[in-house]
Amino acid sequence: MLYRSRMPYFSEAEYAERVRRVRERMAAHGYDLLVSVDPSNMHYLTGYDGWSFYTPQCVVVPLDGDVLLATRFMDVGGARVTTRLGDDDILGFPDRYVQARGKHPFDWVGAQLAGRGHGHGTVAVETDAYFHSPRAQAALEAAMPDARFTDSAELVNWVRAVKSDAEITLMRDAGRIAEVVMQTALDTIRPGVRQCDAVAAILAAQARGVDGMGGDYTSFMPMLPTGDGAATPHLTWTDAPFVSGEATIIETGAARLRYHCPLARTLHLGPPPRLLSDTAEIVREGLDAALATVRPGVRCEQIEAAWREVITRHGLEKESRIGYSIGIGYPPDWGEHTMSLRPGDTSEIAENMAFHMILGMWMGGWGYEISESFVVTANGADCLTHLPRNLHVVD
Repeated sequence: MLYRSRMPYFSEAEYAERVRRVRERMAAHGYDLLVSVDPSNMHYLTGYDGWSFYTPQCVVVPLDGDVLLATRFMDVGGARVTTRLGDDDILGFPDRYVQARGKHPFDWVGAQLAGRGHGHGTVAVETDAYFHSPRAQAALEAAMPDARFTDSAELVNWVRAVKSDAEITLMRDAGRIAEVVMQTALDTIRPGVRQCDAVAAILAAQARGVDGMGGDYTSFMPMLPTGDGAATPHLTWTDAPFVSGEATIIETGAARLRYHCPLARTLHLGPPPRLLSDTAEIVREGLDAALATVRPGVRCEQIEAAWREVITRHGLEKESRIGYSIGIGYPPDWGEHTMSLRPGDTSEIAENMAFHMILGMWMGGWGYEISESFVVTANGADCLTHLPRNLHVVD
C-alpha cells in the first residue's frame, strides 16, 4: 500500500528528467530562463505542494544552474518538506510584500533573480497562468530591466503531456477512487435528499479513497446542475431537495497525489422523457466511436470528427470541444491547457498521454452529460473507470 509522505513521490531521477526535457525545449526556443507560476507546473518540476498559490510564487529554471523556488516566507517550510531543493534554492519573500499597496512580491523576487545573475537574456514567463497578474508581470520586468521577456507558450504544460509510467499509475489510482465517488453520487441522489447532503457524501468519498488509499482535494468542486439547471454546465449545488421527474448532471472525479481522473454521468429520478433517453443513446454511440478512433499518431481533430459524424447523422450538433488533456491539477482547473479534442486541433496524440473526453448536450430546459478519462496506449484508449455509460434512472 502506497502512503503519502511529505517528500516527493517521484524519484530524483524522474525530476531530473523532467527538468532536462524542459531545458531542451527552452534551448530550442532561445530562452535563457523560465519563470513557472502555474501551481501544477511548479509541482511537476519540484514536487512542491502547498495551498499557497493565492499569493505570488514561482519555480525558476535557468538553462544552466540550480532550479529555484520562490514563495512567501511562511511557506518556505512547506517547500522544504515537499521538495528536495536545497535551502539556498528556496527563496522566501518577506510578508510586508503580501497584498500591500505600493509594492509587489515579484519586486523582491525579480531583484533576487537579478542578483543571482539571471537579470539578462530572454526570460520566458507563464503569462497566461491563472495566478499571474498584470501587476506581477510588470513588477518582474521592472526588477529585471536588462532582460527580454516573452510568453512561455505553455512550455512546461507540453512537456507534461506525455506521462511516465509512474504518473500513469497515479492516474489509474485516481480512476479507482473516481468510480467510488460517482457510485456514491448515484446511490445518494434521491427525491427529497438535499443537494448539499449529496455533495457532502461525494466530498467524503473523494477524501476517503478506496482500499485504504486516500484521495486528494480535486481541482473542481462537484458540479451538480439539476432540473432546469441541467440545461447548462458548471453549476454547483444548493440546499434544495432533489425532485422526481428531474435529471441531475454529475460532473466530479478524484485525485491521487495531485493526479486527476474526472468523470461525468447523468441520473434521472423517475421515468425519463423519450427525448432524453434517445439523446443518451446517441451520445453513447458517439462516445464509443470517438474512443475507437484513439491511437498514437491520430490528430485531436480526427477524434472529434468521429463523434461529430455520429451526432450529425442523428440531427444533433455540439459547438464546444469534447475533451482536453489531463494530469496534475490544482484549482480552478484540471486541464493541462494544451490539446483539445475539437476541429482545427492538429496535435498528434502519443502513447502515455491522457485525456478527459466530456460529451455535454445542453438544450432548452434540459441536458445530458457523460465523460470518460483515458490513457493513450499502443492499442488505443484505455479508460481509467469502468462504470456503465447509460443514462442512470431511479424508478
